[in-house]
Amino acid sequence: MGSLPPLAPVDLPASTPDQAKTTADATAIDESTLLNLFKSQQSHLNFFFQHLDLPQTLRFTQTLLLKSSSSGGGGTIFFTGVGKSGFVAHKISQTLVSLGIRSGFLSPVDALHGDIGILADRDVLVLFSKSGNTEELLRLVPCARAKGAFLISVTSSEENLLKRCCDMNVHLPLERELCPFDLAPVTSTAIQMVFGDTVAIALMGARNLSKDAYAANHPAGRIGKTLIFKVKDLMKKQDELPVCREGDLIMDQLVELTSKGCGCLLVLDEGYHLIGTFTDGDLRRTLKASGEGIFKLTVGEMCNRNPRTIGSEAMAVEAMEKMESPPSPVQFLPVIDHQNVVIGIVTLHGLVSAGL
Repeated sequence: MGSLPPLAPVDLPASTPDQAKTTADATAIDESTLLNLFKSQQSHLNFFFQHLDLPQTLRFTQTLLLKSSSSGGGGTIFFTGVGKSGFVAHKISQTLVSLGIRSGFLSPVDALHGDIGILADRDVLVLFSKSGNTEELLRLVPCARAKGAFLISVTSSEENLLKRCCDMNVHLPLERELCPFDLAPVTSTAIQMVFGDTVAIALMGARNLSKDAYAANHPAGRIGKTLIFKVKDLMKKQDELPVCREGDLIMDQLVELTSKGCGCLLVLDEGYHLIGTFTDGDLRRTLKASGEGIFKLTVGEMCNRNPRTIGSEAMAVEAMEKMESPPSPVQFLPVIDHQNVVIGIVTLHGLVSAGL
């Protein structure tokens, strides 16, 4: 197969003075400018907090709780919005789902082409719109009402069309957008997100969601692993354990010390009770201190007889915290039962490999 001919050199046009000026301006943002912007946004958010109608917000929250409860029909809380408000609505819906609350996002465009079939008369539809006059949402309202859903508009303008045609309205006070033209929706979307996620946590508390139930909804992430995994789920056991007796010579146990991947020996008595531990660090220190005398030393003479231990029912994250605690970190913990019998070993490497 032949090669392609070389490309002819291309002369790129030189930058004009205006282009150079634009490039220079783009790098002219300093700390003072950023600080002033953050302070302005903080002021706009404080305006929202200071002027939010709490009784109105409470009625909204109680309505969602009632409609989504079994006593209220066990409906689904749907959210919808257009543009940036749509992204916020979708995120709030996913927050509720992660808390075990039935929720979903309904695209206002797709809803008018079949997706509205998911709505039922026991459901709630929350419509996010800064202006309250979004054309796509206004077209959706009569169709959603025909399905019997309870409609709630969440808007930031005092008078708007959505407010008039929904069953309930929540007003999110907006002083102005951070944008110098008061156009780009950067403050309005921030207060929408704060509002929605705060209500979500209120619903979480009202439904008495436990940590175990929350973890069950996050099995693959670090959150779930932290709340689900116990030591017994991640420990090595039986033939995987690096064990020896108190009277064994140190040099006779080098294979056991190095082959099990734990960096230690568990020193046990005849009943499998833990006497102590001997680590590869102990081996180096003993060799440095004793020289050739190490050939005559037993594991029991040099082992740590007061090692940190943990039970099999403890949470895996607790084991990690125990390994990292003062006075000095360790790489493993023997796992014992209530009679000090060794049933396993958990290693820092094993915990990290599991995603903790």
